Amino acid sequence: MEINRHHTLISVMMMSMLCIMNSKTTTDVPIGVILDMESSIGKMTYTCISMAINDFYHKHNHSTTVIRPHFRDSKQDNIQAASAAIDLLKNVQVMAILGPPTSAQADFVIQLGNRAKVPIISPATSPSLSPNDHNVYFIRAAHDSTSQLKPIAEVIKHFGWREVVLVHEDDEYGRGLVPYLSDAMMNISAKVMYHAVIHPSASDDWIRAELFKLKTMQTRVFVVHTLPDLASRFFKVVDETGMMEAGYVWIVTEVLTSRLHSLDRGDIDLMEGVLGVKSYIPRFNELNDFEKRWKRGFRSRYPEDDVTELDMFGIWSYDTVFALAMAVERVGNGVDMSFQRKRVSTSDLDAIGTSRMGSSLVQLIRNSRFKGLSGDFRIVDGQLQSSVYEIVNIIGKKEKSIGFWSPENGISNKLNNQTKGLKTVNQTKGLKTVIWPGDSQVTPKGWEIPTSNENILRVGVPAKGGFVQFIDANTDPQTKQVGATGFCVDVFDAVIGALPYAVKYEFIPFVTPDGKKPAGSYNDLIYNLSAGKYDAVVGDITILANRSGRVDFTLPYTEAGVTLIVPIKDERKSAWIFMKPLEKELWVTTVAFFIYTGLVVWVIEHRVNKEFRGPAGQQVGMIFWFSFSTFVFAHREKMISNLSRFVVIVWVFVVVVLTSSYTASLTSMLTVQQLRPSYTDIDEIRINGESVGYQEGSFVRDMLMKNMDFNEDHLKEYSTFEDYDKGLKLGSQKGGVSAIMDELPYIRVFLAKYCNNYTTTGPTYKTAGFGFAFPKGSPLVHDVSRAVLQVTEEQMSNISNQWFGEAASCDQQNGAKVNSDQLKLDSFTGIFIIAASSSTLALLVFFFRFLHQNREILVSQDSISQKLAAIVKAFDVFKEEESRKLNPEVALAEVNNNNSPAISVFHQEAGMLSHDEGFTTTEPGTPVHDTIQAVETTTNTP
Repeated sequence: MEINRHHTLISVMMMSMLCIMNSKTTTDVPIGVILDMESSIGKMTYTCISMAINDFYHKHNHSTTVIRPHFRDSKQDNIQAASAAIDLLKNVQVMAILGPPTSAQADFVIQLGNRAKVPIISPATSPSLSPNDHNVYFIRAAHDSTSQLKPIAEVIKHFGWREVVLVHEDDEYGRGLVPYLSDAMMNISAKVMYHAVIHPSASDDWIRAELFKLKTMQTRVFVVHTLPDLASRFFKVVDETGMMEAGYVWIVTEVLTSRLHSLDRGDIDLMEGVLGVKSYIPRFNELNDFEKRWKRGFRSRYPEDDVTELDMFGIWSYDTVFALAMAVERVGNGVDMSFQRKRVSTSDLDAIGTSRMGSSLVQLIRNSRFKGLSGDFRIVDGQLQSSVYEIVNIIGKKEKSIGFWSPENGISNKLNNQTKGLKTVNQTKGLKTVIWPGDSQVTPKGWEIPTSNENILRVGVPAKGGFVQFIDANTDPQTKQVGATGFCVDVFDAVIGALPYAVKYEFIPFVTPDGKKPAGSYNDLIYNLSAGKYDAVVGDITILANRSGRVDFTLPYTEAGVTLIVPIKDERKSAWIFMKPLEKELWVTTVAFFIYTGLVVWVIEHRVNKEFRGPAGQQVGMIFWFSFSTFVFAHREKMISNLSRFVVIVWVFVVVVLTSSYTASLTSMLTVQQLRPSYTDIDEIRINGESVGYQEGSFVRDMLMKNMDFNEDHLKEYSTFEDYDKGLKLGSQKGGVSAIMDELPYIRVFLAKYCNNYTTTGPTYKTAGFGFAFPKGSPLVHDVSRAVLQVTEEQMSNISNQWFGEAASCDQQNGAKVNSDQLKLDSFTGIFIIAASSSTLALLVFFFRFLHQNREILVSQDSISQKLAAIVKAFDVFKEEESRKLNPEVALAEVNNNNSPAISVFHQEAGMLSHDEGFTTTEPGTPVHDTIQAVETTTNTP
């Protein structure tokens, strides 16, 4: 009561002074203020609100309205805060309420405000109390706590941490942030591995037990979302449990960061190395002047208290009063400020009623913007908007600014006030130097091997009877020490050595309890890893999609792929080697062109050349005989037409190219050893019902059955390279296999040993290669993958040569042997196009001439069938005169065959004459032709 009288007296004196200053009448507008009066933040806010009212009406001395505050003390109790709100609404009939300050207290008060239509302006930060359509009368005069998650996530991403643990209060303030932090971590490919929930009243022993649980985990990055009261006790216990040493990372959220000054100096000293984020409020002269006045005002009101520091909550409360006063002034003094109530009420809630002014007032406050002490004070849809965050590092008893974050530029270490943005000075590091817990400047890696495992990494390795070049693990029967050797082990040793920190590990063979045989397949080994039996698995483990669902793999360290191994055979022993120089398509095309060329020549010569006439069987034989005889240049038939001669000239050129190429290829095949795979397609093996082998325990078995439809009866399991060799030599017919399907790394080693007998064939089916496996979420995956890249670039060739040094030379040797000398159709496409074009062109020219000569048939009145029959008959008629015209030598030969000495002598003389005079034909009108015709006429006259 004494506090209330004191506050009322101050308010009356303040209002009296304002009334004296204003000559005209003003309207008092009552507002409620709910604070924790005995807390440091309550005292600071009380002072700021009082000064804000005084400053506003000093600057706006012509205002027609004056807000009159009615302060209430919530006494840090949720029920007391709700009771104070009911009192203000029912008895005072306030037009707005500033506060309460905490999310837990504000929860019920906001509901009262919605019911009474009175704006509730609170700095509660919990996202569960959002000013949405269901909370129209709630205005958040602070930043939503989710807005700080982006800068926190960027800090975590900046340092490359992959896992965090969230420590939060078990109340409305702490729980509201949980789902949003998980989403923020997912956006940067990080995870929240654990939630440590601490009740504000939890004992130190309970906190200590929870911290020991956290200490046994591997994550070392902690985000602390608590209020200052709990934080002071929490970090004391953290220091006692040894978790403020080098290697740990602690990040505190905005409220705690901004309220560090409220903690004892000793408590702050225990937080050495902690990072924090808080809203950035630019410093300028008006704010500096206000801070000086505020300190004097605080000292006068609370002389018994140490002067605390002014933080962002005090500055925001100052600007909030300005926003409220401006909204009240805009509503004006003509608005009814009474409450509408029911005539009969059965409870205090019914007796409150609803404000007639609230609906008009809330719209003005929910969307307001002006230049205030905090800079650009902007409320949109009831939410104070954020912009730049400051990242601080607690050193000693104070905080040091190490950088800033803004939505536009992300993290940088300097704020450029001239451009009103952020400017990155150091392009390689976005933050200034950080002092970490333990007074260390080395950036923590963010995780440690759990202390419950004594810092020893348990590495599972497969136990195999063969393929020891890759992995071989044995246990000494006397010392029980496990020794592991092989290519995979050497690579893992090199990778661990490339890490920037030391990791101790031990190999544990995956064997049965008696230690005599493998405990299962590789999939079983992966399952045991996911179940927690191992911390990692090293060996020839192939990265597969179904395995990645259980564990995390590093980047692969071997080549990837699965292919076939088949025996190779010497083609020189084949009885059909003469067919090998040309591929099947080229043989078919060549035969087709032989027939087509012969047909074209027959069509052109049939009407004028007696050698292309006769019975139908003889003519068909002539077509095939003539075309194929050109292959060995054995054709004796003389061409009469120039068109057919043109066709034959081009075709002979094609034949020359084909025969010379065929001869060269066959010579190469007969003189050079030709080693070819016995099979080139796995489907051929499956269709023939033959068997395929695979490595024991390999995923290839499932691949053959599910993806390639092999019957299980046609699959054989082998455990050594010697078994591979034996199975391939026997073949499917004798209980072996026709091919082995395996991964490329094994195939390289096998071919290095059996280089002269086998080769790879068929397509290479893609896989991801070998990788090291870790449990889901293991922080080692990222660092080991980076080390794998380093080892691959610097040491992999030496490690590979140590174990598989001869594989490369064998590959080159086999590759030379199995190269094909077979001629392809593609190589002769050009000459076939030329041959086809020339033959077709000659055929078209012939048909155009033929149709022109028989055009009377085409223009006749006969039917189409009659015309076709006439055309065919005309084509089959031998044109003796045309034959003589095209071939004068034939005509002369016929004249000589008439047994007339005169004609014979004259024929000889005419031939001599034509030869002497340069005549090459006996065309009508020439002397030779006329003379021969006269002699023939005389001779034939009776």
